[in-house]
Amino acid sequence: QLQLVESGGDVVQPGGSLRLSCAASGFTLGQYAIGWFRQAPGKERELLSCISGSGGTINYLDGRFTISRDNAKNTVYLRMSSLNFDDTAVYYCATNSVPGCTRQLISYDHWGQGTQVTVSS
Repeated sequence: QLQLVESGGDVVQPGGSLRLSCAASGFTLGQYAIGWFRQAPGKERELLSCISGSGGTINYLDGRFTISRDNAKNTVYLRMSSLNFDDTAVYYCATNSVPGCTRQLISYDHWGQGTQVTVSS
């Protein structure tokens, strides 16, 4: 059974950094692209970064977010830096139905439960 579990969310001060983890089971990372998303209260879910099945990466937001993966641990990471209040959100990872990265949220079909990131002074 395909499953994704996010972790690493926390309360951080403005300017701080955080690394989120997305542990995958039921498949290997080379089979699908994995995207990191976030959703803030009252806002639409947005795509931040994606790593394809072959390991290529795309950032859709800005350079403060870096996606990577550890094939041995079957885990995808999102490194975030220079966090500000607008980064407060629930962060999700999801598999794409194809090995490549796409911008359309509808093509991402398996989601984790999310992890909360709160930027607060």
